[in-house]
Amino acid sequence: MGFEIAKTNSILSKLATSEEHGENSPYFDGWKAYDSDPFHPLKNPNGVIQMGLAENQLCLDLIEDWIKRNPKASICSNEGIKSFKAIANFQDYHGLPEFRRAIAKFMEKTRGGRVRFDPERVVMAGGATGANETIIFCLADPGDAFLVPSPYYPAFNRDLRWRTGVQLLPIHCESSNNFKITSKAVKEAYENAQKSNIKVRGLILTNPSNPLGTTLDKDTLKSLLSFTNQHNIHLVCDEIYAATVFDTPQFVSIAEILDEKEMTYCNKDLVHIVYSLSKDMGLPGFRIGIVYSFNDDVVNCARKMSSFGLVSTQTQYFLAAMLSDEKFVDNFLTESAIRLAKRHKHFTNGLEEVGIKCLKNNAGLFCWMDLRPLLRESTFDSEMSLWRVIINDVKLNVSPGSSFECQEPGWFRVCFANMDDGTVDIALARIRRFVRVEKSGDESSAMEKKQQWKKNNLRLSFSKRMYDESVLSPLSSPIPASPLVR
Repeated sequence: MGFEIAKTNSILSKLATSEEHGENSPYFDGWKAYDSDPFHPLKNPNGVIQMGLAENQLCLDLIEDWIKRNPKASICSNEGIKSFKAIANFQDYHGLPEFRRAIAKFMEKTRGGRVRFDPERVVMAGGATGANETIIFCLADPGDAFLVPSPYYPAFNRDLRWRTGVQLLPIHCESSNNFKITSKAVKEAYENAQKSNIKVRGLILTNPSNPLGTTLDKDTLKSLLSFTNQHNIHLVCDEIYAATVFDTPQFVSIAEILDEKEMTYCNKDLVHIVYSLSKDMGLPGFRIGIVYSFNDDVVNCARKMSSFGLVSTQTQYFLAAMLSDEKFVDNFLTESAIRLAKRHKHFTNGLEEVGIKCLKNNAGLFCWMDLRPLLRESTFDSEMSLWRVIINDVKLNVSPGSSFECQEPGWFRVCFANMDDGTVDIALARIRRFVRVEKSGDESSAMEKKQQWKKNNLRLSFSKRMYDESVLSPLSSPIPASPLVR
């Protein structure tokens, strides 16, 4: 076995054999657990419910209705076949003009019409993953670093680091102030990098936040923009959850801050936005990623790079038609906020019934769930033990905070918008049962419940080795199937 590994490593690149992809993480392990035993109300009612995937499937019916009313938008329909030849032929990497105009207009609408976007600055990429990597390739060299407030999206380690060779330096945020970013923490992270002779190229923000589901206020954005300008480093704002805001305060884009009179001194060349239709429209399978930069050189470079991850012209053509329908877009954004608010309230109320609190949030497709009271002790080992029980016995895939670089054990991200109402209620019922057993302190009751779970085939057929991060292979991670069950 040792000879085979050595032989394989000798014929592959360092990139191919590295462990920098980031899949050897509990975040992805939960997906593997779901894929091995997916819940289905009829075929597998005791399977794992996928609550680790941030998908927005609450408004797909609105898109389906629009498609039925607009058959010409598809070149694969009788009504749209006349456009087939033109769309199927070669297109350059600038993209269809009508697509870029529609994206720019949609970005304006998701920001309440308070800011304008130039279609000539819209650059395509293969989803937010491709967009994030593209902007890093444009801004940094291998070994350079970006500051990132933590907790942050676990797949940033893949999207931003794996192929670019850059470093991510966490800015540690604390629960004592609801994980808000402070000037002190930003300054400390930057100065520590300087002392270690690490070249900091920029600061990356996710606004609204994943996993917190919170939005940054104007004062915080102004402060961070001033900091990055002062140190002549880039500010990259990942705004892919812009239209998932379902409660006050409203979302504020960095583009709005740049329009403020008091910020006219700022160097716009250092500001960039990453966007996508994966979350706001619930279309991750369409792979629509956008780089929007205020820097002409970055736009030109990113456009050249986009040839490695273009959006298909057929997809551009379809979305250009849909996003140009202003009546549809206005109704979709309004209805999406209403449905997200309703689902969020239903889910968090269900958690509160058994004393589980979440960080107060106003956006996103998830909650930052506080399970610290259920820890045996305040350690990350205890957090992982609790997570394994939730996966194995409760049969829910939720993501532990440690995989988000959270510095305080006991926080978990749980997604609530990627399933139907019935599945949500089943998930809540499982959580209630588990928490009541945990809090009862009645060993006999706990054992009785445990035996019942076994009888119902609720235990995964994973060995302890499966959850040992040191032996998990990135190559064994399958892509999860959609958990939505109609």
